[in-house]
Amino acid sequence: MGHWWVRNVVEPGKLPLLLALTAFVLTFLVTRLITRLIRAGKGPFGNVKAGGVHVHHVVPGVVLTVVGGFGAVAGGQHGFGSGLAAVVFGIGAGLVLDEFALILHLDDVYWSEAGRQSVELVVFTAALVGLVLVGFAPFGVNDLSQGELQDRGQVILTVGVNFLFSLIALAKGKGRMAVIGVIIPFIALIGAVRLARPGSLWAKRLYRRRPRARAKAGLRAYRHDLRWSRPRRAVQDWLGGKPDPEPARTVERR
Repeated sequence: MGHWWVRNVVEPGKLPLLLALTAFVLTFLVTRLITRLIRAGKGPFGNVKAGGVHVHHVVPGVVLTVVGGFGAVAGGQHGFGSGLAAVVFGIGAGLVLDEFALILHLDDVYWSEAGRQSVELVVFTAALVGLVLVGFAPFGVNDLSQGELQDRGQVILTVGVNFLFSLIALAKGKGRMAVIGVIIPFIALIGAVRLARPGSLWAKRLYRRRPRARAKAGLRAYRHDLRWSRPRRAVQDWLGGKPDPEPARTVERR
């Protein structure tokens, strides 16, 4: 176990990535803890305001991400400077992605249903970086031997085929599988061969004249969402807190 850890994670080229990922995850967890305390009116914390304007933590996050990114480029992959830049970048990225939904919607949706997108993206990002950290390379390049890596044609073919699988999975409305498939091509292959989700580009183009395939795709998507939506929401609530209940919609009478 110790040799695996040293070989795959703590080698000099990956130590900055490990530091950045650790800082990223810890920053998100601490930030969510503080915001939940503020929301509950507990503890010494409060919203930061400047001139009557609520300063969201995405603002210092952007600054830290820029500083850490440029510092990492300038400092190379070795030494104390690269490690420090990686930590600064990880902290900034954690603050930024924690309010990703705010950036996406250009509105303060932190505690709304739309705010769940931030939690989902943080978990997704941490998982992808973790896969890269333990040795996975994009598009299956890590599965090639040294001899195959020296054969440019073999590398190009492997990358091209795996990229095609990810592209098909994305066209079928399976974005998570497409992105994870960039790191683990087998996941993209599963997404590419299974039925497309209703409303996806693939379904709109290729299922228009195939009512059976369209109905089967809709039923499968319904069963999948019914099976996994509740566990996914429970994890999101545990990590990021439950969103505020949406106000009841009033029906306009005519």
